[in-house]
Amino acid sequence: MQKDRPPDKRRAKAEPPSESFAPFADDAGVRTIGALCFENGTDRIALHGSLDLTRDKSGLTQARLLKQTLDAIVKALEGDDLPEAVAEAPAAAPKSVPNPFA
Repeated sequence: MQKDRPPDKRRAKAEPPSESFAPFADDAGVRTIGALCFENGTDRIALHGSLDLTRDKSGLTQARLLKQTLDAIVKALEGDDLPEAVAEAPAAAPKSVPNPFA
């Protein structure tokens, strides 16, 4: 008989596919697959975290969601007239502000 184990946080389930994550559509959308996050932006998508694709049904579900997400990103990129590179925003000089505790 197999003993019950506490849930493994690294094998968190993938979120169900959602139409709310449209690549490059906004600066607020996030898609999470396991511990891997896709943070949406209008000029870039940031990836943070990690993802273990296990050889089981959960791994298959996560792999399909990962593929669906990457396919949507590629489709969005292919549908645009892209520049050679995204312009980096110039670093703003630090501003002095009055001390609110003085």
